[in-house]
Amino acid sequence: MATPTTWWLLPVLLVTFLYCCCSSPGPPAPPSNLECFRPCNPTHCSVIECIWDPKPPPDIGPIYTLHWKPENEEEKPVTTRNSLDGKICRENFESHGELRVWVQNQNGSVKSQEIVIHTQNIIKPPPPTITLSEEDPLEIHWSTICGELELNVGVCDVRYRIKDDQNWIRTEYNLSSSYGVIEPQPSTVYEFQVRCKCDPSLMSDWSPSYSIKSAESSPVGEVDAWLDCGLLLSNSDCFLYWKNLSISQARGYILGYEITVVYNNRTEQLIHVSTHNPSSLFVYDELKWRLTSSLKNVSSFSVSAYNALGATKTSRLPRPISGKQATEPNIYLKMNEKNLTVSWNQSSKVSDSIKQYVVQYKECLPGNGSDWIKVDKKQTTAFFEGTFKNYTPYQVSLFAVSNSNAISQLATATGYSAQGVPSKVTSFKVSVIVGTKVILTWDPVPCSDQRGEILHYEIGLNKQGDPNHKPVHYINTTDTTYTLKDLSPGQGYTVWIRAVTAAGSSEKVNQTFKTNHHEDYAFVTPIVVIVLLVIAIAITSFILCVFHGGKKECPLLPQCLYEKVPDPSNSQIFKQMKRQINEPLTWVRSPLYEPYPTISILEIVEIKSKVFDPDMMKKENGCPLMDCQDDQQEDPTRESSDSTDSRYGRKEYSKMVDSDEERNDSWSSSEEEQSTSGYEKHFMPSPLEVMVE
Repeated sequence: MATPTTWWLLPVLLVTFLYCCCSSPGPPAPPSNLECFRPCNPTHCSVIECIWDPKPPPDIGPIYTLHWKPENEEEKPVTTRNSLDGKICRENFESHGELRVWVQNQNGSVKSQEIVIHTQNIIKPPPPTITLSEEDPLEIHWSTICGELELNVGVCDVRYRIKDDQNWIRTEYNLSSSYGVIEPQPSTVYEFQVRCKCDPSLMSDWSPSYSIKSAESSPVGEVDAWLDCGLLLSNSDCFLYWKNLSISQARGYILGYEITVVYNNRTEQLIHVSTHNPSSLFVYDELKWRLTSSLKNVSSFSVSAYNALGATKTSRLPRPISGKQATEPNIYLKMNEKNLTVSWNQSSKVSDSIKQYVVQYKECLPGNGSDWIKVDKKQTTAFFEGTFKNYTPYQVSLFAVSNSNAISQLATATGYSAQGVPSKVTSFKVSVIVGTKVILTWDPVPCSDQRGEILHYEIGLNKQGDPNHKPVHYINTTDTTYTLKDLSPGQGYTVWIRAVTAAGSSEKVNQTFKTNHHEDYAFVTPIVVIVLLVIAIAITSFILCVFHGGKKECPLLPQCLYEKVPDPSNSQIFKQMKRQINEPLTWVRSPLYEPYPTISILEIVEIKSKVFDPDMMKKENGCPLMDCQDDQQEDPTRESSDSTDSRYGRKEYSKMVDSDEERNDSWSSSEEEQSTSGYEKHFMPSPLEVMVE
């Protein structure tokens, strides 16, 4: 137990323990890789600099000290000197002599290995200066200060690369003042660096990068173009895309593109796109170009790029069409935020007509990111790098290009870098209720609101007013209609729907309905009965009228079915006579006018022959037919007003006379009126009848 007189010893012991156990770092690591050189400028090489590992931290200060002494065994004692900054000034060494150099810490507990240097051989000249360059052929020239240092020019190293490349191409030649690139890429910017040494001396550092552009040439190859027509290739709008030529293809500054569009009606349109003049005709995103105008009715197109010296070959492609193969491939997607891998299966024997495959992806929303890759027909994988948005659908399509450049779409799939819960289903309704059967319809979730692949739609059904009823769930496919069958008659229901993705389900959408009490089709019965009754009445009437024959008119048949017999009551002469008789003075003053007074054309009426009618073989009073005919001949003035055609109810002609010959006589005397012809008796009304009418 500590006493009050010794309490102060405890803190002292604790500090001593911590200092001994924790603050002692141990001996430092010995320095290594000691190296010394004399950097020179055009006038002198005055200082020797030495470097070693590890380098002292800048905030702590030097830990090691540089030591050196002349390497001269005859001189005794040898003077040892030191430097804290690792430099040996000119007055401390001879221009032609040797020095022994080493590094150690302040107390000498650690020490590096000693090295011997010759002060003349450690001269390090400055980097050479590139003085001249030529574009064609691509060549550079440089100079050194070896002559100013009274030294011979030694070998030089050159390295170069295409601008912005990561790797340098290093030469293997012993060069002195120039270097040229063999077969450089046309119109390409190259970067050069050179380093040299003077004999005898060390190699200089690399010179600063020197850039030069090679000579321009006419472009080669074809423009990588594509016509994006959406999912429904037959009637969708198409937009033309094309990519920049690579440096090796462009071989110069591309001035513009020439586009020829051929429409379905065989008309052509030539479009010029300039690379240095902005226009509303196209959009450029530093990687590819797109025409802003729609090419909905296009059948094919061609694109070529040109510079000041020439143009590329024309790339011709038709409009893609939806096609089917005997073994249509399936495509598989593997997608995250940074890349997309597309693979597909194909038969062991690829069709000889296929030249290559084209794999395209694009966002579901129009006008956003898209890209395509053309691969050899033997490949089954395509890889895209980019930034793919989460919860955004990407449509991936596989196309086949034939040897004749015909393009057909083979397969399509939708991919997501990350899936989310979809939006709720829209336009959900009960469209038809027939008895205990109900048809449900809805619109599919829009592409922009899916946020994931719709696996199926879930439908739930609850019976209203029944707390013991357990909800029924139905799993539907991705169709947009569903039929509920065998429901309870006259029952109210609540039905709901939601879309399901791998990330979860959307919000429910509810609808209520009530089934019919029973499947009653009785309301159709009265209509059917009435229709059948009308048809029966019509058929019966027609049969009765046929059996009645020509005895009387059938009131149920239209008048157009009867034969025509002239009716004298419709004569214009009689109508005018009636008016004249009613107006005596007018009848006296004005002659009787008839538009066609001469009756010379008769209407031929076919009536039933009496010869073959057994009913007519007898007279109406029972006499034979021939006797009745004799009686009629003996009494030509016999009234036949009661004699009518039994078939038509019309008065028949008995005799035909010319109206012009008989007109004056018919009105000359009353005696002749008593002996008028049979025709007049039958059809010509008397003046009394005319006045009565």
